[in-house]
Amino acid sequence: MKKVRPIIWGIAVIALGVIFGGNALGLFDFDIFFDGWWTLFIIIPSAVSLITEKEKLASLGFLAAGVILLLAAQNVFSYDVAWKVILAVFLIVAGLTIIVKSLIHSNNDKEVEKKIRKLKDDKTMDSQIAVFSGSDKVYSDEAFSGSNLVAVFGGIDLDLRKAKFTKDTVIKAFCLFGGIDIKVPENVQIKVKSGFIFGGISDERKSESDKGEYTIYIDAAGGFGGIEINDKVGKK
Repeated sequence: MKKVRPIIWGIAVIALGVIFGGNALGLFDFDIFFDGWWTLFIIIPSAVSLITEKEKLASLGFLAAGVILLLAAQNVFSYDVAWKVILAVFLIVAGLTIIVKSLIHSNNDKEVEKKIRKLKDDKTMDSQIAVFSGSDKVYSDEAFSGSNLVAVFGGIDLDLRKAKFTKDTVIKAFCLFGGIDIKVPENVQIKVKSGFIFGGISDERKSESDKGEYTIYIDAAGGFGGIEINDKVGKK
């Protein structure tokens, strides 16, 4: 889906160029600055995410919010009503997210949670904290024994592709209005426990190995953010 996203954005930019060019040449008269035009900055990214992202509910919630604000700008109803409806929509989406994730991931979460409880007291875990900032950590022929990642309005990049594994490990990751990128070797297993609201964790590995000698257990939580797992050699 990552290849689809830039194509969609490219089409949107081309369409915008055609509109401005057509208006300038007098081919047509399309007023892009209609009442509520600013809601397109909510509607378009949400629509793209709805198509390209695995986590659909959050994108659906923001798309609905953008449409509701557009209707309010068009005087279909007042902004006072709009904000109340938007709050209702987000509460419903949050509830659905909790229910869906509890049903889909319940068995896997229990397995991962048991293992995490056994490993979480490892005092050798590293920590990366990014608050309104960025943090990068690259392991090069170093032993990895776990990590605690916190990204709040910031970004974290943890590169484990050349790390040495001697045992199962845990990565505790919390992401709020931020992003965390975890790069892993191709020969380790990954098991995830996720507790996101309006966000999620995406596994973009080329091959999801289930035969690795060691396992990384990822305990992920947060909101309005995302965590990506990949093993792409070409990325820094």
